[in-house]
Amino acid sequence: MTTGATHGTGQAVDLGAGTGSGPLWGMASEDLNATLLAWAAGHEIAEHVNAELDVLLVVVAGAVTVTIDDAPHELLAPAVLLIARGARRAIRAGADGTRYLSVHRRRGPLQIAPSGG
Repeated sequence: MTTGATHGTGQAVDLGAGTGSGPLWGMASEDLNATLLAWAAGHEIAEHVNAELDVLLVVVAGAVTVTIDDAPHELLAPAVLLIARGARRAIRAGADGTRYLSVHRRRGPLQIAPSGG
């Protein structure tokens, strides 16, 4: 598995393959984006808000704590969690690290809006 590789639809992928940290693999169709991420023990993704899209997080290895609007959710593989758009979320890898798939509706192209003045 190549880091950052994007594959078309219709291909089976071994989500346990590959090494490294961060985004390991990605796939996009006209409707969906999926990214496989791996983080070492204790790695944290700071609290943030995705105001546009719901995100399905599928834990395929290890454990992760996902805090949504101040409520922690401890997930041990195999597990899945739906994170609603607009929710505040933070992610922390468990003691042995984690590997998870993040799936969401594909975003449209960047829209440049005219300034107000």
